[in-house]
Amino acid sequence: MRAVVLVGGLGTRLRPLTLSTPKQMLPVAGRPLIERVVAHLAVHGVDEVVLSLGYRPDAFRRAYPDATCAGVRLVYAVEPEPLDTAGAIRFAAGAAGIEERFLVANGDVLTDIDLSALMAFHERVGATGTVQLTPVEDPSSFGVVATDDDGRVRAFVEKPAPGEAPSNLISAGFYVLESEVLDRIPAGGRVNVEREVFPGMVDDGVLWARAEQAWWIDVGTPDRYLQASLDLLDREPPPSVVRSVDAMVATSAVVRRSALGPGVRVGPRAVVEDSVVFARAVVEADAVVRRSVVGPSAVVGRGAVVRDVSVLGNATEVADGAKLAGVLVPGPESW
Repeated sequence: MRAVVLVGGLGTRLRPLTLSTPKQMLPVAGRPLIERVVAHLAVHGVDEVVLSLGYRPDAFRRAYPDATCAGVRLVYAVEPEPLDTAGAIRFAAGAAGIEERFLVANGDVLTDIDLSALMAFHERVGATGTVQLTPVEDPSSFGVVATDDDGRVRAFVEKPAPGEAPSNLISAGFYVLESEVLDRIPAGGRVNVEREVFPGMVDDGVLWARAEQAWWIDVGTPDRYLQASLDLLDREPPPSVVRSVDAMVATSAVVRRSALGPGVRVGPRAVVEDSVVFARAVVEADAVVRRSVVGPSAVVGRGAVVRDVSVLGNATEVADGAKLAGVLVPGPESW
């Protein structure tokens, strides 16, 4: 089984972390996001992944020079220009020579959805395309999918007004597609799969969907990026701290439910809770970091407090005694 994984986006909602790093290369509970995505695909029989690349593709090539990730073969397909989701799928499938049924996955989604069951459902109903659905409490900021009782898709409703959604089921970012779907995608331009390709398939009665209640998180914003790491820390065996072997933590410091990258230093009496601290970052003596992200080589000064989903970018510094709550450093004005 082959899969196209969409990883070409700029990750603008995760800035400043993505100013120089693709979103899928950010660590989530100690492992790059892309490794966790690919490992999940491998569990369900995928043995080759085509990475549909756009933003900083060399970061992936440097990380996986042997074109292997989580034990799965990689094919690199670099878009010449942004092609949106359907355009990226067609380009990547063509670059890899895909001529059979394949899986598509959004590269910023973490989940334990049963993709084997998705593929079995697709086979059983004889679909041309099948969309994996997941329920959410508030579907108003997503594309909502309405189906009949058998699972045939009746409509996609993009970001319905609160209270007007036909269901609470949204696309989970996984599709099983027959190769003939590629013929529905115009070549050489920007085409969106959910707004432009799937509606035609709905009209033709060849698009189906399967729903599953499972752990699912779209790692697209600072809050959800942080929550993804915390969820994984809670789901994996104790201890609830991921700490690189060369991270140095003072004996009087407190680290709880957090991930510390390579070369991190946490000083005396410092506190790090519910946070992600990137490689080579420093949390100095008496500083407090709570529910925040400290980027690579950033420094939290002595006695400073960083909390409430604050995000420190690469090599930024927080002055001694400063107090930050819910801020991005550097801020949007410098992007």
